[in-house]
Amino acid sequence: MKFFKKWHWSTLIILLISSSCSQPSPIPTEEMIVRMAELEIDPIYQREYMAILKEEADASMRLEPGVITIFPMYEEDNPTAIRILEIYANEEAYKSHLQTPHFLHYKTATSDMVKSLRLVDMKAIDGESMAAIFSKLPK
Repeated sequence: MKFFKKWHWSTLIILLISSSCSQPSPIPTEEMIVRMAELEIDPIYQREYMAILKEEADASMRLEPGVITIFPMYEEDNPTAIRILEIYANEEAYKSHLQTPHFLHYKTATSDMVKSLRLVDMKAIDGESMAAIFSKLPK
């Protein structure tokens, strides 16, 4: 009986370790919402806008499991031309994101700063490569 108990617990420990090391099942790329937001910001508000956007993107990534990425960028030669790569796990995750306190704060706090906004829905050419996004960055 002692042998069985030792074998049972050691098997359980091995199973737990191996399951914690395995990759989570990937999110089906067909369900993902992929969007490029193209914004033009009033130059007067450029720094203030970027600070608010940075806070919103950080909170979204930290707090929302359905947000795959919110990656804000600006054009090198035109810092008021903002581009945001947004990837959500699915429609539900996107709709949930729109109701979060940090997103609602971002929308209201920046409404007078944004001169134009265009949302461009995108489709991945190679959905299988999605898991490699940013994987080369050091942690």
